[in-house]
Amino acid sequence: MSNTPPTSGQSDDAASSHPDSATDGATGAGSTASGATPSGSGAPQATKKSRSGFLRRHWIVASLALVLVLVAGSAGGYWYWFDHRLSTVERIEIPTIRDRVPEPGVKEEEKRALNILLLGADASSEEQSVAQDLKDGEWTPFIHRSDTLIVAHVPADRKSVQLVSIPRDTWVPIKGYPTGEGHGKINAAFAYGGPDLAVQTVEQLTGMSIDHLAIIDWAGFKDLTTALDGIRVYIPETFYDESQRITWEKGWHEFEGQEALAYVRTRHGLANGDFDRIARQQNFIRATMSKLLSKSHDILPMTKVVDVTTKYLTIDSNWDNSELIDLGLSLRNLDEKDVQFLTAPLGRYDTSVDGQSIVRLDPKRSELLFSSVDNDNVERYLDKYPGAKLDGSKSVS
Repeated sequence: MSNTPPTSGQSDDAASSHPDSATDGATGAGSTASGATPSGSGAPQATKKSRSGFLRRHWIVASLALVLVLVAGSAGGYWYWFDHRLSTVERIEIPTIRDRVPEPGVKEEEKRALNILLLGADASSEEQSVAQDLKDGEWTPFIHRSDTLIVAHVPADRKSVQLVSIPRDTWVPIKGYPTGEGHGKINAAFAYGGPDLAVQTVEQLTGMSIDHLAIIDWAGFKDLTTALDGIRVYIPETFYDESQRITWEKGWHEFEGQEALAYVRTRHGLANGDFDRIARQQNFIRATMSKLLSKSHDILPMTKVVDVTTKYLTIDSNWDNSELIDLGLSLRNLDEKDVQFLTAPLGRYDTSVDGQSIVRLDPKRSELLFSSVDNDNVERYLDKYPGAKLDGSKSVS
C-alpha cells in the first residue's frame, strides 16, 4: 500500500474520503429511493417474565459510533450474555487517551463530563479492520478513511448529550502531515495517521480533551438499520443526486441497508453540500434513536442491535465493560429530546494553496460553540445562535 498522501487533484478521494462514487450498489442507476424490506433474525430467547423488565428499566450505551444510542440491559440471565458481547468489541490503544487514564478505582465518568470522539469508518480493504491494522503497532496510511466526525459531549449531570459534527473538509493543522505546509482536511488526520492522530487533531481544533474514542464501520451502520426493520425519514422536496444517480422523492420513506447508507452519504443535489449531508446524518441518527425507543420493550430487535454494534464497533482500550455499563446506566433517564445536534459553524469555503476545496470554520463562533459545550453550558451558544440547532424532522433535505 502506497504511503504517498493524496495530491491536490484528489479532493474527493483518499484525502476527502468522499464515498458517493462507491456506494456498493446502493440503488443503481436512475433508481428511486423507496421503502425497505424488514429482515434479520437470531437472538437469545426470552421468557415472558424477563421480557417485561429487561429492556424497559435500564439503558446502556451500545452504539457509540453513530450516536449515544441507548439500548437496554441489566437484568436476569441476559446480563452475562450482554457482558460477553461487550467483551467481543475490538479495542485499540490510543496513546493520547492512555496518558490521561485516571487512578485505579476512580470512576471518572461519575465525577465529570466526558467527551467521546465518534468516527464512521470506510476501509479500502475489507480484509483488515482498524484493530487488525494496528496490531503490530503501525498504521498503514490511507487504507482506512472517515468522513464522519462527531464529538459527543456528556455533561457531568448526565441530563443531556450534545453531538457536535465537524465537516470533513475543515482545514486544520495536522501533526506531521506532508502536504499543505502541515495542514490538511480534518478527515486526512485519521487516514494518514490513524485514530491517535485523529484524536490529537480534534483536540487541537476544539480545545476539548477527548476521553474516549468509538469507531463504527459503515457495514455496521447498514446492518443496524436492518436490525431495526428500517428507519423512517421525511424528504421535503424531490431532487436528483447525480453522483449516486438516485432520485430522492418527496415524502416519508423507510430506509434500511444500502438505501439507508446512500441516504446519509448524499451531498450532490443538496443546496449546502456537505453541511446538508451532515444535517441528513444527524436527522437519521435522531430517527434511529426514536426507533430504538419505540422498540425498547422488544427483546428481539434489541439483541440484534447489540449483536450488530458489538460486531462492527472499535473503541479505545481504556474503556472497559464496567465503565461502559456505568455510563449507560447514568444516562438511563434520557429521552431523544435531551440530545442536541450541532455542527461546527462555517466561516467560508476556500481553496488551499495546493488546489483543494476546503472549509474554513468561523473562528469566533467555533470557539464559543466548543467552549460552551465543553463547560456544560450549550445554552450559552444557543441563546446567541438559536438557529444552530438541527431543524425539525420534516425540514431536513
